[in-house]
Amino acid sequence: MKYLTFLLIFTLFSCASHSGDTNAFRVAVLRGPSALAFADWMGDEVPVIGKDTCRIEWVDTPEQMQALLVKHEADMAVLPMISAANLYNKGIDYSLLGCPLWGTLYLVSKGDIHPPVYLFGRGTTPDILARHALDSLKQEDFNYTFASAGEVLQALLLGKAETAVLSEPFLSAALRRDSSLQIAANLNRPHGTLPGFPQTAIVCNSAALAYRPTLDSLLRQSCIFANAHPEEAIRRLEEAGVFAPGMLTPESVHRCGIHYRTAQEAATVISSFLELVWQTEPQAIGGKLPDSTFIAPRP
Repeated sequence: MKYLTFLLIFTLFSCASHSGDTNAFRVAVLRGPSALAFADWMGDEVPVIGKDTCRIEWVDTPEQMQALLVKHEADMAVLPMISAANLYNKGIDYSLLGCPLWGTLYLVSKGDIHPPVYLFGRGTTPDILARHALDSLKQEDFNYTFASAGEVLQALLLGKAETAVLSEPFLSAALRRDSSLQIAANLNRPHGTLPGFPQTAIVCNSAALAYRPTLDSLLRQSCIFANAHPEEAIRRLEEAGVFAPGMLTPESVHRCGIHYRTAQEAATVISSFLELVWQTEPQAIGGKLPDSTFIAPRP
C-alpha cells in the first residue's frame, strides 16, 4: 500500500513537472555577450509568447547548445552564426530569425603593433574575422599558443604577449587591469563594413515562427534596452550569475554592437559573412553554404 501511495505521488509530481515545461517558451542562451540582448527579458515583466511565459536557460558551451538543439529542447536559441549554419546543414530543423550582436572583437596592444598577433579559437568566429580584418599580415605573424580568450588575457597581463585579439568582456578586463594596453583597431568593421559582421544568430523552431512578429518586436526592444540602460542590464545579468560582478562595464556593453536585425533585413550581410567563412574555414559551417530556407520566411 505504501508503495502504491508513493508511486501515485511520484506520478502526479512527474506530470506536474512536465506540464510546467510545456507551458514555457524555452529560450537557450550561451553565456557571453549575447546574453546582453536578453537583459530586458529578465525584469519583473517576463515576455509571454502566445500563452507561454519565456524561460531562459543559460548554456555554458557551444557543444552543450548543439546537444540541446539536436534533442529539440528549446523553442528559440542564441548561438554563434557559424554554429547555427553548421547545425542547419546537418538537418537540425531551426530557422534563422535574426541577429542581435554585430561585433565584440578588437586588436589590443601595448603601444605600436608588434607581431606576432596572438589569436585564440582556431577555426572559430574570432579567428576567422581577425584574420580577415588583418589580411595585411602574413599567416606566420599569427600565434595560437593560447587556446582561449582568457588565456590570451593572462598572457597580456603577464607580459608574455604584446599584441593580441580579444573579445568582450575580456577586452574590458584587460583595459581595466593594465593601463598600458590600448585598443589598436576595431576588427568588427574592416574596410568600412557596416553594420559589421552578424556574429550571433537567433534561431527558432517551426512552431515559434507563428509568433515571429512578436518575437522580432521583443528582441528589438531588448537590444535597445541594453544600449540605453547598460548599468541595469549588467545588474540583472550579474544577479542571475551570468557574469561575475565587475566583469562588465557600460563601455563593454557598447563595444558589443548590440542591435537587432531580422534575418530578412540582414540577408545580404549574412550571406557575405557565411561566404567568407566558407572560403576560409568551410568545415566550420558543415562544408557548404546553407540554402535559402536557412533564413526564416517572411511572416
